[in-house]
Amino acid sequence: MSTRHVEVVEMSGHIIDSLLLPKVLDAIMTRGASYVIQEFRVGKRQEDPSYARIEVKADSASALERVLSELHSHGAVPVHTVDCKLAMADVAGAFPEGFYCTTNFRTEIRLKGDWIEVGDQEMDCGIVVDASGAARCVPMASVRLGDRIVAGHAGIRVFPIGGAEKKHNLFEFMTSAVSSEKPKAVSVREIAHAMRRTQAAGEKILAVLGPAVVHTGGGEVVARLIQDGLIHVLFAGNALATHDIEQAFYGTSLGVSLEKGLPTDEGHEHHLRTINTIRRLGGIAKAVQAGRLKSGIMFECVKQNIPFVLAGSIRDDGPLPEVITDTLAAQDAMRKLIPGVGFCLMVATTLHSIAVGNLLPASVKVACVDISPATVTKLMDRGSTQTVGIVSDAEPFLWSLMAELEKTA
Repeated sequence: MSTRHVEVVEMSGHIIDSLLLPKVLDAIMTRGASYVIQEFRVGKRQEDPSYARIEVKADSASALERVLSELHSHGAVPVHTVDCKLAMADVAGAFPEGFYCTTNFRTEIRLKGDWIEVGDQEMDCGIVVDASGAARCVPMASVRLGDRIVAGHAGIRVFPIGGAEKKHNLFEFMTSAVSSEKPKAVSVREIAHAMRRTQAAGEKILAVLGPAVVHTGGGEVVARLIQDGLIHVLFAGNALATHDIEQAFYGTSLGVSLEKGLPTDEGHEHHLRTINTIRRLGGIAKAVQAGRLKSGIMFECVKQNIPFVLAGSIRDDGPLPEVITDTLAAQDAMRKLIPGVGFCLMVATTLHSIAVGNLLPASVKVACVDISPATVTKLMDRGSTQTVGIVSDAEPFLWSLMAELEKTA
């Protein structure tokens, strides 16, 4: 008879209404292991946590490790706690073999018998522990030779966001699905309230915007949101900034008049002439200082001292001087502006939405608006489960949002 390998795990919190317990039991069975629930306590009131103690059995140590790895992301941790294991980085820009891969949920590691909060929480990273014992997430490319990196799953605990508040918080409730048939007015109203709550709490609101915001005529709304102190950080690409400035210079976006909706004479040249003008002036801020750029999203960012990151792509013309063409440098620039962000509004940009979603901790609520349901679905499938999705064109959504925000002013 073969020896079965056993580990006892426990989980607590709102593990029933958040479906964490069923997910754990399903993960055990689908990976060929078995379980025995040794103890199960259900909270008596809605706000009370529940508790489960589960014995997990597998046919081999490697099979058990694979199961425990899956359970870990759902908040199930071994009962017999030990310190985490540290491995030295033996290659710069790469993790050591067996490194722990992070989630976007709040995480702690155990060192010398104490649980330590992991800083800069981000999915798909490793955890580095410095000489002082502080721990933080670090992306692969930033690993230095000799860094102490957390390995394995022992001595690590994750705190998934529970579902108890979903019955009371519409924003939480709406994260469960994406549909073009959802009542958009209710969704927009709750997003407006979430933005006001973030503003009142002294946290930052991050906007992630695509060029369709300008194409559809929503740039004016975004400029007003910046003026009203409802956008504190902007992430975008060369296209959003270029078409916004083109509108300020020529009244067009990709050569199409935003007033008449028709192509203008030689309008196809406007975007390139816009970029050339800004490059000749030395950048967006210098164009504002020179009195050349007098309106729009980028103008308001400069006037209101709103930090922005323009991340480049291989298809960019120019690009504008502020565009960061090194992808890793753009990621790092974004990471530096994320601390303090409490809410993120993503509008009409698939790649930027997914990229920024990967950088955000799960505690940051996200509203993603796109004409394509696939954008929001991809974002949630990548792990940004804190996302509310609205299927809508950019311009009508933004005007509706402005109207709701004015009601709560």
